Amino acid sequence: MAKITLISIFFLLLSFLVLVRAVDFAKPTYRRHSRTRVFVKEQCQTTRYPKLCVHCLSSHVSFSTTQNHQQLAHIALLKVSLVRANYARTYLINVATQLKQVKAKEYQTIKDCLDQINDGVRQLTKSVKEMPKINVEDDEYGFVWYKSNVQSWASAALTDTLTCMDGFSGYPMGGKTRAIVKAKVLNVAQVTSNALALFNRYVAKQRATYSHKPQP
Repeated sequence: MAKITLISIFFLLLSFLVLVRAVDFAKPTYRRHSRTRVFVKEQCQTTRYPKLCVHCLSSHVSFSTTQNHQQLAHIALLKVSLVRANYARTYLINVATQLKQVKAKEYQTIKDCLDQINDGVRQLTKSVKEMPKINVEDDEYGFVWYKSNVQSWASAALTDTLTCMDGFSGYPMGGKTRAIVKAKVLNVAQVTSNALALFNRYVAKQRATYSHKPQP
């Protein structure tokens, strides 16, 4: 009986030590996740849709991204805006194909919207490719060139989504299809607006560093 008791106590102690060790390992991970989420929430406060911004970025931003404003804006464009724009485009292609087959009068409206979203995808793709070219070690003129390209193309993509939605104003395209199309396109517009705001925040911070650099 004594042996059984001692063995039981031994395993209880061992289990306790394992649990304590697991908690110790978990603490740094928890702190990293907390710091990352705080960083994302702080940056998203400058956007037009902060809750959506936090929701979209929290699953993509790693601890290494914390305090890296350029990388955060790049993630917002690449993994959120561009991905959702492609999803919307795929849906619109399917809807347009179905409407064309039945020669529906709504086809042209969807086709016009699809053209806008296609252009938006192209603009976002160019923005995503351009952003890594921005090197903080470059002179201010190089910085201005690349950041202007990103801003212009991302803004054009945002305009494309808004133009698409304007095409539905007052148009009697029915029910569920119209609601889904508008919801998807509106979502692309919102996340693109957020990504552009995050990039502009990064630009403002970088400009401040140039203003404090000694002039040659």
